[in-house]
Amino acid sequence: MTNILLDTNVFLWYFWGSDRIDSVKHLIESGENGVFISAASWWEIAVKARAGKLLVDPEQLRHLAKIYAFEELPVTSEHIKVCMDLPRLHKDPFDLMLLAQAITTPLRLITADSFLAEYSSLVMVI
Repeated sequence: MTNILLDTNVFLWYFWGSDRIDSVKHLIESGENGVFISAASWWEIAVKARAGKLLVDPEQLRHLAKIYAFEELPVTSEHIKVCMDLPRLHKDPFDLMLLAQAITTPLRLITADSFLAEYSSLVMVI
């Protein structure tokens, strides 16, 4: 069993049926792996939806995540500390928080952002 944390894009691509996640779809659907969605991803989705940059219904996504038994990963003060200690190679605060959560918990972070792989071997780039 592997616990995995989905980057926000990967989570959205999963529910949109994108072929960009074909290489990891089996990990998400196996039933043997714990699949986590960060509270930071929910925040990112809400911020972008409210700004009109993302045309989704966050509540519908939350409902789907519950149906698929994806677990919500809260942001803790320990995650924030690790995030603050990360080298400033990457500027996206949401991605840095996901990375900090993956390192702290630990979880495999599945992302399309190859730049995050420079931080940790826990990052799986698709």
